[in-house]
Amino acid sequence: MSIELNTNDGQVTITNEVIATIAGGAAVECYGIVGMASKSQIKDGLAEILRKENFSRGVVVRQEENHLHIDMYIIVSYGTKISEVAHNVQSQVKYTLNQSLGLAIDSVNIYIQGVRVAKD
Repeated sequence: MSIELNTNDGQVTITNEVIATIAGGAAVECYGIVGMASKSQIKDGLAEILRKENFSRGVVVRQEENHLHIDMYIIVSYGTKISEVAHNVQSQVKYTLNQSLGLAIDSVNIYIQGVRVAKD
């Protein structure tokens, strides 16, 4: 699926993978985030941190009528308040997508896939 925007200069098509990549990049910038995790890893019991080029595997973009919903699978660092980290990620992702693509996001759902202890 993709989003179609009509402008004065023509038509712009934004794919869900682009939205997911931008959302993943915005999320890992937040304090307390170790990285993104794949949504299918919960079955395996392993939470592998995704690299920058695979951020879209940890983000699911859903479109229902004219509403846009994002599900994010993240790994947080040990010792942080998980509810605050999740709230910061939600705010940052909504703001970044609004500023960079002009999209209004209806919901950002956060799924914590793991907690990692920082390496010294």
